[in-house]
Amino acid sequence: MIVNRHSEMTDETKTAGARRFCVAPMMDWTDRHCRYFLRLISKHAYLYTEMITTGEILHGDADRALRFHPNEHPVALQLGGGDPRELAAGTRIAAEYGYDEINLNVGCPSDRVQIGRFGACLMAEPKLVAECVAAMGAASSLPVTVKTRIGIDIYDEYEFLFNFVSTVAAAGCRTFIIHARKAWLQGLSPKENREKPPLHYDAVYRLKRDFPHLEIIINGGITDLEQAERHLHKVDGVMLGRAAYHDPYILADVDRRLFGASRPPPSRHDVIECLLPYVAQELAKGTRLHHITRHILGLFQGMPGARAWRRHLSENANRHSADINTLLEAAGFVRRHAA
Repeated sequence: MIVNRHSEMTDETKTAGARRFCVAPMMDWTDRHCRYFLRLISKHAYLYTEMITTGEILHGDADRALRFHPNEHPVALQLGGGDPRELAAGTRIAAEYGYDEINLNVGCPSDRVQIGRFGACLMAEPKLVAECVAAMGAASSLPVTVKTRIGIDIYDEYEFLFNFVSTVAAAGCRTFIIHARKAWLQGLSPKENREKPPLHYDAVYRLKRDFPHLEIIINGGITDLEQAERHLHKVDGVMLGRAAYHDPYILADVDRRLFGASRPPPSRHDVIECLLPYVAQELAKGTRLHHITRHILGLFQGMPGARAWRRHLSENANRHSADINTLLEAAGFVRRHAA
């Protein structure tokens, strides 16, 4: 479904600083159901799709890969690819769907991605990345951003990162999302690459000092809003990944603390009530309840009844008979524990 990308955006959302708080693109996690759910908690958090490859768009079911609900705005598409022409073609198609940004993945270290010659291995070819960014920028009027690491393998000196950003920025990229770890292309799994290489936040801070005209977003190891606020003294934005997925209600205070919103956040049960019409619509289209509820298991993290909530959904939402009542029954366990 092609949508008007500004149909649900407020004037405040459109202003500079929209990426002050972002939820990271996460494979198999940040699909359209997850993003719709997160948007019910925060109106301002900037959302990213899981990585979609150019092959999926150009040679697969593009509509299935790209469609999203208009309420998800602001939302960016993360593209995976390393061929400028294919990335330009994918960008043109994606722009018709109304995304607010196209983000190029130059950070994923998985073997599958490397075989396709994209992801983190592209850091070794800054001129190629610059060509990709230029081609994508020429294909639409959408901002083209880059998500990358601070280095790869033995190329982990600051000069390597500086030269990469300088080269790609010259091609028109004005926003860089920097995971403050280097990536090992061999020897570590994607999970280990998210945890084992040490974090070097100072490298990202230095990048902002050296390129004050660029928007620098910091990513990696950030688990709460206190840490996010500290980073925001040094960079333009922060990006949370798994912390925001496993404990999504962390987003409830984002609008007030980081965007100056005065509206009180929704309660956890308010979020469920707002989710119900979406669930009903998706069930009517043939979507299985489990495809939605797998993303909301952490909503009551740390609350009485959270275990019963998770267990009921995990055991029942994948049944063919599962419906809205299954979700309401799970919420009932939490209400009874709170009474």
